Amino acid sequence: MTDLAHTPVLLEESLQALAIKPSGVYLDGTFGRGGHARALLARLGPGGRLLAIDRDPAAVAQGEVLARLDPRFAIVHAPFSRLAGVAREAGVLGAVDGLLLDLGVSSPQLDEAERGFGFGVDGPLDMRMDPTSGLSAAEWLAQAPEPEIARVLHELGEERFARRIARALVRARAQAPIATTKRLAELVAAAVPTREPGKHAATRTFQAIRMRVNGELDELRVALGAVCDLLAAGGRLVVISFHSLEDRIVKRFIRDEARGERLPRGLPVRGVEAAGRLRPVGKLVRPSAAEVVANPRARSALMRVAERLA
Repeated sequence: MTDLAHTPVLLEESLQALAIKPSGVYLDGTFGRGGHARALLARLGPGGRLLAIDRDPAAVAQGEVLARLDPRFAIVHAPFSRLAGVAREAGVLGAVDGLLLDLGVSSPQLDEAERGFGFGVDGPLDMRMDPTSGLSAAEWLAQAPEPEIARVLHELGEERFARRIARALVRARAQAPIATTKRLAELVAAAVPTREPGKHAATRTFQAIRMRVNGELDELRVALGAVCDLLAAGGRLVVISFHSLEDRIVKRFIRDEARGERLPRGLPVRGVEAAGRLRPVGKLVRPSAAEVVANPRARSALMRVAERLA
C-alpha cells in the first residue's frame, strides 16, 4: 500500500525483516507501483534476482518498464494465489530467500476515479484489482441477494448496520442500477443512523464490497498455503496487512506452521508428530508515529514475519 506519492508502508522494517542476501532470490507477490521492489533491488548484488507478480494490469505495465531497465527483475501478470505456479515456471520453487506480501489496495487504485475503489471523486463502481477479470462491484450489487450483501458487509466490513444498508441497496437498485461510487456512498450514508468520528459512513461498505469482488481473503489463504514450498531453508515470509481479518489469517497460519502437525488426543498409539516448518520472527510490527503522520494510510498497517526451517 502506498501514499499519494507512492511511498511504501513499513519500507525499512520490511527490508530488514527479509534479511536480504545480495545474491538471493526474492519474490514480491504484490508489486503495486514498485516501492518495495525498487528498494529491495537496491540491496541486491549483480547475482541477485527479484520476481514480482501483480493482478493489476496498470501495475504490471510499470513493472515491465523496470524489467527492461534491470535484468535482475521480472514481473508476471497474475494474482498472488498463483505464487507457486509462477515460482515453478521461473525455476525458483523451493529456492526463494524472501517473500513479501503487501496486502490491500494501493493509493493509485484508490485515487483513480475510474477504478471505483473510493468515493472521494465520483466514478464507475468497479473495484476490481484486475479490470479484465470477474464481476465489477456494480455487477455484483445488481444480482446479489439481500442476505448475501448483509453477510458480506458484516463479515468483511465489520459493519454493524449491515442489514439496514443491504435493505436500502436492494430497494434502490429496484429503481435504478447502483453504477457509480457517489450513488453507493450516498445510499449508505442515508441508511445509517450514526457514523464513526472521522470516517465516512460508507468506508466499511466500500471495503467489504472490494474484498468480496476481489476474493481477497481466499487469495491470501491460497497464497499462504504455498509459502513453505516456495521458501528455501532460512527464507523469510513478510506480510503487511491492513485489516484485522487478514492479520488473523496470517497470525494463525504462522502459529500452525510453527507448531507442526498435531495428532488427536486419545489415540492408543501416537505416531511421531511432524516438526514445524516455520518459526515466528519478532513481534507484530506497526508503523511509527512519524510514518503515520507522514502517510495517514499507513495507520492500520500490521506486519508479521516468519522464517522457513530446514
